[in-house]
Amino acid sequence: MIIVDTALKAREEAGNPVRVGMIGAGFMGRGIANQIIHSVPGMELVAVFNRSLDGAKRAFEEADVDHIQTVKTVAELEDAINSGKPAVTDDASLLCKAENIDVLVEVTGTIEFGAQIVLEAINNSKHVVMMNAELDGTVGPMLKVYADKAGVILSNCDGDQPGVEMNLYRYVKSIGFTPLLCGNIKGLQDRYRNPTTQASFAAKWKQAAYMVTSFADGTKISFEQAIVANATGMKVAQRGMLGYDFRGHVNDMTHLYDVDQLKSLGGIVDYVVGAQPAAGIFVYATNDDPKHQHYLNYYKLGEGPLYSFYTPYHICHFEVPLSLARAALFNDAVMAPIKPMVDVVATAKIDLKEGETLDGIGYYMTYGQCENADVTLTQNLLPMGLAEGCKLKRPVAKDTVLTYDDVILPEGRVCDKLRAEQNAYFAPTAV
Repeated sequence: MIIVDTALKAREEAGNPVRVGMIGAGFMGRGIANQIIHSVPGMELVAVFNRSLDGAKRAFEEADVDHIQTVKTVAELEDAINSGKPAVTDDASLLCKAENIDVLVEVTGTIEFGAQIVLEAINNSKHVVMMNAELDGTVGPMLKVYADKAGVILSNCDGDQPGVEMNLYRYVKSIGFTPLLCGNIKGLQDRYRNPTTQASFAAKWKQAAYMVTSFADGTKISFEQAIVANATGMKVAQRGMLGYDFRGHVNDMTHLYDVDQLKSLGGIVDYVVGAQPAAGIFVYATNDDPKHQHYLNYYKLGEGPLYSFYTPYHICHFEVPLSLARAALFNDAVMAPIKPMVDVVATAKIDLKEGETLDGIGYYMTYGQCENADVTLTQNLLPMGLAEGCKLKRPVAKDTVLTYDDVILPEGRVCDKLRAEQNAYFAPTAV
């Protein structure tokens, strides 16, 4: 982001860095910590929360930071920040309340805990950047309502595919095109993968098996595309998305889509398996001006009607600090939901039995797939982000989408309260 580096340089020269608190210190969190500490002048990671203090300390230690201070109160945290001492805590609320933290980055990947902490941060007038598509895709629109009322930024982040798609979408719109498809490129899609089948891959890359399972079984990409849809007003062409298998370059794939259908839906989010560039994302857009079409053909973008734009990589944590700077310095969200357009619905990965309690995202019992939000509401479908901990009232066959009628929800969850508020707040009004 060209303007961001200049702004951060000015903060560095003024001795007034953007002060960041990080919620969660797992694989991605440690990468973000290392990036801020070593590669982002004008920004300082001042505090890290993790449920395990050792995990929080590890984020600093792996970045060669010592003299880490453990804090238990807001006053202790604020004193540590003012003294220039990196702070760790196992109480996330301290980071929400500390006056001398400018912006929080939420990297927990959790739904219930994530919802609680983002709400607390908003209530304490903190900007929040989430690296948590699961939370955003479940109750993000309602959290955005609260953030707007509080006058703070709630944003998803640069670096991961949704943010990279959104940056490209905004760029394509800004040069006069009409984006009709935001696409995500996958190498593998197998809905029945589980932590056992993914154990060796997870070990190789030092990640949690459930996390890489959510990549393989399609749940993660469903959440990613859902939040792009919610931020752009797009839909899905069908339940589960089209998900073509295509072994060429995305530039050569435009013929697979019907432009009239894309226009009638207001644009769609989708994914493709096997296409090049393998780690990239793409946006297809139209430009109806014949003069521009002549230039575009001359510039080697072809004759249309769909023009292909793509970014050949996504490099996750490297770009997250740019999102933090955009929020703290420019009040600019990388991406934030307009309203619920697409949901991720829980679907049986195996035959499920009455009385069983559902496990979480990336485990053995369910996978998530995209569905348009109006269908989710009409058919009373169970959001994937709320499935964990639900008790089954009856058997559900493999590949069947679960409904609220199939389950008993756990009691007292904030995420369920937010979801009910969201459904009511965005409910279609009678004409």
